[in-house]
Amino acid sequence: METIQTTGVRGRVKDAPSGHWVYRLLPRGLWPYAQLARWDRPIGWWLLLWPCWWSAAMAAAAGARAGDPLASVLPSPWHLLLFLVGSIAMRGAGCTYNDIVDVRIDEKVDRTRSRPLPSGQVSKKQAWFFLVLQALVGLAVLLQFNSFAIVVGLCALIPVAIYPFMKRVTDWPQLFLGFAFSWGALMGWAGAFGRLDAAPLLLNAGAVLWTIGYDTLYAHQDKEDDALVGVRSTARLFGDRTKQWLIYLYGGALVLIASAFASAQVPLPAMAGLVAAAVHMMRQIRVLDIDDPDQCLRLFKSNSTVGWLIFIGLMAGGIWATLRIYV
Repeated sequence: METIQTTGVRGRVKDAPSGHWVYRLLPRGLWPYAQLARWDRPIGWWLLLWPCWWSAAMAAAAGARAGDPLASVLPSPWHLLLFLVGSIAMRGAGCTYNDIVDVRIDEKVDRTRSRPLPSGQVSKKQAWFFLVLQALVGLAVLLQFNSFAIVVGLCALIPVAIYPFMKRVTDWPQLFLGFAFSWGALMGWAGAFGRLDAAPLLLNAGAVLWTIGYDTLYAHQDKEDDALVGVRSTARLFGDRTKQWLIYLYGGALVLIASAFASAQVPLPAMAGLVAAAVHMMRQIRVLDIDDPDQCLRLFKSNSTVGWLIFIGLMAGGIWATLRIYV
């Protein structure tokens, strides 16, 4: 059935959803840029956002901010908004950069050859210009934080810059994606405290393991094409042992995140969200069929539920602490 997004060959990207609001609201000439930034696939910026929001909520629950008792145990709405805008902008910039670097590979992979760059809908020069615009938005967001957080945020450019090349030299490119996507676990705490402590470092390490796990699910979609073109991934490395590896990765992530909560001395109810996230992760592992690309994509996307559960748990812990003050 023909949809808004699939009308006409030059507007079509195989791995992009059809009928998304992007294709209803934006002029057709801007579709390729929306596809470069993955605005039609919000799961990426959600996964980038969650460590930021976790860290901000953990810092608040740990008493990182002074002032009104209610505000002291809940994260700053302004910081949450900044992290939201920054995640959308920097995820878009990162995807644009990745497509520029990977254009020759994307030409050879069935799922990606219809993307804007390999299909010729935009030039490299246009893509670089769009990348700079998104990066400037990210910089404007970063400059709203304290000087220490700004330095921490700028350091995130290192893993972002090297990640696209790792699939050519190591079986663990997902580890480097983890470094990039988990940097927000440092930013929320740095933005609140103006320093780093053990808690955000543990949270960051846990988020890295979580990222390796969920991106392994994503990579199983392309493992056959990746083998043909020489792209390396944890999906190819783990193979039939993927479930076993996910137990290690998700289990390690949960232990490290729980350790972060303990180090920050967040209220105990925050652990309830982590337990709920653990149940969700166990279900992912139980039902996983690595030879079903559609299911792998669905399970990958379901990791946003993990993000919500942990964040809601932290918020509930903060509210519980406030109630104890007044009751």
